[in-house]
Amino acid sequence: MPMTLLRRVEGLLGGSAAVLFILSVTGFGAALDGYAQGRHPVALLGASGVPHALGFNLLGWGLPGVLAVAVALCLLARLPAGSSWPVRVAGQLLVLAGMAFAGMGLLPLDLQELDGPASQAHASAWMVWVLPFIAGTLLLGAGLWRKAPILAKLALGCSVVAAVTAFGLQHALPAPLAQRITFACWALWLA
Repeated sequence: MPMTLLRRVEGLLGGSAAVLFILSVTGFGAALDGYAQGRHPVALLGASGVPHALGFNLLGWGLPGVLAVAVALCLLARLPAGSSWPVRVAGQLLVLAGMAFAGMGLLPLDLQELDGPASQAHASAWMVWVLPFIAGTLLLGAGLWRKAPILAKLALGCSVVAAVTAFGLQHALPAPLAQRITFACWALWLA
């Protein structure tokens, strides 16, 4: 596939994943009676027993995750021979992050048992998404610093902000807000 076509496809995939996720959170959130974006976690929209949970799990987690995997695979496919190890490892980590994002839809929360096995599996999928996303964008930014400084700064910024909001601000900000900022970093990187 010619490189320009691959870049166009990659741009469409990433932008589509970001927009689909944002529209799903917004739309399914508006459709769920009593749901407040600032007070409730995103995962509630796909929790077992919640109306339209299957739709959210497919459109909010599953398809955006699959598209994110495709973006990361496109990134790996267009790396020149002899690319630095940070960039190659970044691509692999971003593939893993996309798979785990889709996995959040396969492993929904269980509202009847928030500390139970199903909810723990969802929390694990979230962790397997956020850690490779942070590490992948950090390595991508470091590896591209000289060749693509604008992309490198974007990747590094997403990595740092996501790390701070995912792990550092949980007590300073309401958890749903901190979580949404982390998701916004992911959407920005994809777009």
